[in-house]
Amino acid sequence: MKKRIGVYVCHCGGNISDVVNVSEVVTAVKDMEGVAIAKNTLFACSDAAQNEIVNDITSLHLDALVIASCSPKLHLHTFRAVAERAGLNSYNYVQVNIREQCSWAHSYEKVSATGKAIQLVKSGIERVIFSRAMEPFSIPAEQSVMVLGAGIGGMRSAISLANVGLQVYLLEREFFIGGRTAQWGDLSAAYENGPEVVSRLFKQIREHANIHLFIGAELISQSGNIGSFEVKVKIKPRRISGDCDESGFNQAISICPVEVPDDFNFGLTSRKAIYQHYPSEYPAIPAIDDANCNFCGACESLCKSIDLNQKEEILNLKVGNIIVNTGFDPYEPTRGEFGYNEIERVLTLPQFKRLVDISGAGKLNFKGKQIHTITYIFCVGSRQGEEGENQYCSRYCCTTALNTAIIVKRKFADITNIHCTRGIRTYGKQELIYEESSRQGDIFLEFSFENMPVVEERNGKVFVRIKDILTANREMEAETDLVVLITGMVPRRNNNIAQMLKIPTGRDHFFNEIHAKLRPVETVIDGVLIAGTCQGPKNIMETLNSSMAAAAKSAASLSSGTIHLEPIVADVNTDQCTGCGICLTVCPFDAIVTAGPEDKPAVSIVISRCKGCGMCLPVCPEDAIELYGFTNEEMEGMIDGLTSY
Repeated sequence: MKKRIGVYVCHCGGNISDVVNVSEVVTAVKDMEGVAIAKNTLFACSDAAQNEIVNDITSLHLDALVIASCSPKLHLHTFRAVAERAGLNSYNYVQVNIREQCSWAHSYEKVSATGKAIQLVKSGIERVIFSRAMEPFSIPAEQSVMVLGAGIGGMRSAISLANVGLQVYLLEREFFIGGRTAQWGDLSAAYENGPEVVSRLFKQIREHANIHLFIGAELISQSGNIGSFEVKVKIKPRRISGDCDESGFNQAISICPVEVPDDFNFGLTSRKAIYQHYPSEYPAIPAIDDANCNFCGACESLCKSIDLNQKEEILNLKVGNIIVNTGFDPYEPTRGEFGYNEIERVLTLPQFKRLVDISGAGKLNFKGKQIHTITYIFCVGSRQGEEGENQYCSRYCCTTALNTAIIVKRKFADITNIHCTRGIRTYGKQELIYEESSRQGDIFLEFSFENMPVVEERNGKVFVRIKDILTANREMEAETDLVVLITGMVPRRNNNIAQMLKIPTGRDHFFNEIHAKLRPVETVIDGVLIAGTCQGPKNIMETLNSSMAAAAKSAASLSSGTIHLEPIVADVNTDQCTGCGICLTVCPFDAIVTAGPEDKPAVSIVISRCKGCGMCLPVCPEDAIELYGFTNEEMEGMIDGLTSY
C-alpha cells in the first residue's frame, strides 16, 4: 500500500477553476490517509509545474502520484514521464479527469461540480494506494510490412516503407494496380492524369528491391500479433505469362466467345473474358477473368503464353505490421433514383468521366445523340439526412464534378453545364476550380434536401425540375441531353478484411481509427493500421498523406527490431482457474489460450495480444482473472472513494 501520495489539482487556466473550487478540492483531500502533500497549480502540464512535481517526489520521497486535470487522453504520458524523471514508477500515477467530467459537463452547477470533483479525486487517491509498479514488456519485431491494396495510397505506403529499409509485401486483389485512380483522366488541381500517376508510382515499385508485389492476391487468414503476424495469402491464377506477344493476344481476344460489361468503364463498354483495360496498364500483361471464362480453350491454341491449367498458389508470410489501404466503391444509385437505370440518358459521375475520357475531341455523343446540355445533380448518395444510410459528405465530389465540367467544355464544342447543388464544397485551393467553372459560364442552381430535383422523360426528351433556393424557391425546369448524378464514396462491398483483422467500423461503415487527431491511422488492434479512403472519403492528396502517415507510424514501431507494449494486461490465477473456457469465447483479440495439464486444465494470457479491455474478468465464475492496473483492490478502492462523504 502507498503511504506517501502527492496530489495536484490543476486550474487549467480557468477551464477547471472557473467552475470547480480548486482550493476546496485540495482542502477536502489533504488530510486523507496516505496523502503527503496536496497542492493546486495553474497549469499542471507546464514545464514549471512539472519541475515542481519532480522536486516534490524526490524531496518528499513520494511513492505515488495523483493529478486532477484534463482527460488522460491528452496528458497521461506527459505525467508518466514526470514520474519517471523523478525515479517514481510511472504506473504508480493516476490521472483524474475533472475538466471534461466536471467543469465542462456541469458549467452551470458550480457547487455540485466541486462536490463531484472532490469525490473523483478521493476515488483516484484510494485507487493509487493499491497501485503496483509495472514495466512495459518487449517483444521482437519482424522487419517487414504487408500493405493491402495497390492503389496510389498502397503504393505510396510501400515506397515510403521500402525507403527506410523495411521489406514490403504489397498485395493487390485485382489483376491490375492503380485502383480507382487508374480509371480517371485529367485530375483536378494537377497536371497529370490518373494513368500517369499510377505509372510514376509503379516505376518506383518495380525498381525497389525491398518491395514484393503480388497481383491477384487476397489475404485469407492471419494470426499472431504486432511484430509477428503470420498471414496466409491466396494468389489467383492469371493464366497468362509475361511473354504474351501482342499479335497472339489480339487473336485470342477476337476468338473469345464471352463478352461482358467492362467494369473499368463502369458498364459503358464491353470486354472479353481475356482482357487488358488500356495499353499502358500495369502490369502490362493481359489476364483471364475466371468468373466469366467458359474455358473453351480457343484462346490457348492461338497464344502460347496462355495456360488455362494454372493453379492458385498459397503463400505463408510473416510480417511485423499490416497496413490496410483497400480503397472505396462509388455509390450505386437505386433503380429509379433520379431516373437511374430507368432513363437511358442518366449516368453517374464515374460513368460520365469515363465517357469523356474515351470519347474523341470535337463532339460528345451518347447513345447516338450529340450532347449539348448536361445537368449535374449533386450529393447523390451523400448527405442523405438523419434517416439515410450515407449521412456524411464525400468531400471529393464537388471538386471532381466541376473539374469534369471544365474539361468537357474545353474538349467539346457547344456544351452548357447546369449544376444543381446543395451548396458547393470545394475547400482549400480547390475554390479556384469553382471560380473557373463560374467564369466559363456554368449555371448554378441550389436545392434543399426537402425539395429534391425531379428527373422525367417525356416524349423522348429528358427534363429536370428544381426549386431553386438562390431565386427564392422559384420552380424551374430545363430540358437536358444528359443527366449526371454526382455520386459519393461508400465502403468497399464484400470486404471481409474487417472481420479477419478485427478492425471496427463506424456508423458510416468505413474503417475506424482510434482518434482522428491523436492517432489517425491506428486501429484498436496493435500493428494493424489503416489509410486512404478505406477509413473515409478523401481526395488524392489526402489519401497520399494518410498513406505516408501509416508508413511512418509502422516504420517507427518496427525499425528498432523491438516493440514495447503496455503492461496493462490480464493475469490468470492458475490455482483458482478451472479451465471452463468461458473467457475464451468473449476475448475479442484471441489473447486467451488453453494451458495446463489434463488433470488440472487452465487458461493463460498471450500478453502480446492482450489489450487490457477487461472483457474476460466479469465472465469468470471463479474470479480467477485480474487486470494489472485495474485490480479488484484498486477498483474497490475507487468505489469507496466515490461513496465517502
